Amino acid sequence: QLRLVESGGGLVQPGGSLRLSCGAPGFTLPYSIGWFRRAPGKQRVGVVCIGDRDDSTVSVDSVKGRFTISMDNDRSVMYLQMDSLEPEDTGVYYCTTARRPGVSGEEYCSGKVAAYWGQGTQVTVSS
Repeated sequence: QLRLVESGGGLVQPGGSLRLSCGAPGFTLPYSIGWFRRAPGKQRVGVVCIGDRDDSTVSVDSVKGRFTISMDNDRSVMYLQMDSLEPEDTGVYYCTTARRPGVSGEEYCSGKVAAYWGQGTQVTVSS
């Protein structure tokens, strides 16, 4: 059973950076990947995703130019580099990978594709 394990959350001041990591020991992640966020009092939404169908990267407007999703060469660990953090970025971040191939980035970030999920890591942006 694939189990995603995240690390790298924490407290950071506005304007700072954090890098989140996520992997599944003993497994590769061959299909679509993404990072979702649940802000306080809000539903979980896709923040940035890569679809395996066309290698498309999709992100919400609020993080464009600040957040970068990537994966190591072995496709065993995914990352979320977050720069110029803002208080509005506060929330629990979840890594996720699809259970099947052939999904676009937009479709995957909709949250409607069956996926494996990490346990979530808290990111707090505050002075």
